[in-house]
Amino acid sequence: MRVVDLNADVGEWHVTPSTADVELMSVISSANIACGLHAGSAEAMAVTVQLCSAHAVAIGAHPSFDDREHFGRREVVASSAEVWSLLSRQLEALAYVAGGLNVRVGHVKPHGALYNMAARDRTLADAVAGAVARFDPGVVLFGLAGSELIRGGERANLRTASEVFADRSYLADGSLAPRSVPGAVIDDADLVAARAVMMVREQTVQALDGTRVRVAAETICVHGDTPGAANLARRVRQALEAAGVQIEAISGRSPALPPPGPV
Repeated sequence: MRVVDLNADVGEWHVTPSTADVELMSVISSANIACGLHAGSAEAMAVTVQLCSAHAVAIGAHPSFDDREHFGRREVVASSAEVWSLLSRQLEALAYVAGGLNVRVGHVKPHGALYNMAARDRTLADAVAGAVARFDPGVVLFGLAGSELIRGGERANLRTASEVFADRSYLADGSLAPRSVPGAVIDDADLVAARAVMMVREQTVQALDGTRVRVAAETICVHGDTPGAANLARRVRQALEAAGVQIEAISGRSPALPPPGPV
């Protein structure tokens, strides 16, 4: 039986949990939690970690460029040292919150422009992977299937998870279509579910120009801010399970930290 992880980007609110986040928890196996720069807050991280723990959802960090105004989706010129520092700060922020709730962060998935830039730029990919390895060499690094980010993780001796996107369109080179391109975001539940099954069972996806692109699908993303995200994720899970695919967190459920010892 094939096994695949189903993840979503969550915690991208400030004070009150989004309805989508709450509904997604009963469907997904892994959660990528905003670390406070493109979205979210310390309070949002804490509540989201609690939601994940209550639903046995694996906990991961979703770090980004420091660009809340553009939701972390604007490309930014940054040195390797700047990226290293930026990621380290966000990973430690989530680890601090999760540690207070006796939970360990199990995976890391960069957000938005940082993710897409690291997918094509070796230097940036190595900076991201290096920061993750220094944070915790035992975590799983999520990256676009076939990208520099996956190769960067391998060079850093990290365990990696090749990611595909059920609700996003692809270009012929295997990259995601820019959100400015018509049809880049897919919100038709039937189409999203069918694409997910194809990516897992056939290891291919149809690009916008009709080209069949080879992909390695170890984890599938449904964006938390896509319209009807919870319904899309539910339909994806139902379709995958009907096709004989088991949904399971690739990092395993984020393990609890050991209780504090005597002072």
